[in-house]
Amino acid sequence: MLDTTPLLTALERLTDRLRTLPESRLRRGAAAEALALAREFALRAQRIEFPGRPPAELRDAGIFAVADQLAVAGRDLALVIGTAPSGSLDEAVALVEAVEKRL
Repeated sequence: MLDTTPLLTALERLTDRLRTLPESRLRRGAAAEALALAREFALRAQRIEFPGRPPAELRDAGIFAVADQLAVAGRDLALVIGTAPSGSLDEAVALVEAVEKRL
């Protein structure tokens, strides 16, 4: 099985940062960007786990829940990514790092 530690480490760093951001930063786009990443991770995980089924979109639970949504979606992806193409892990880590840089 693929070692997903790089993804989990990057994800933990980003979600910790999101949890410490002031409300004003979350409202200025940080929460929206994190939600977009959580939705992308949820879609990728569903496509891997249930290839023939249309994926469901992750709902918006609000700016104060987005870090938790990202943590859950990212961990779900990490669990199933072992069966995905080899570049999937590197791509997921790069997506987390790109969002982190923009915050």
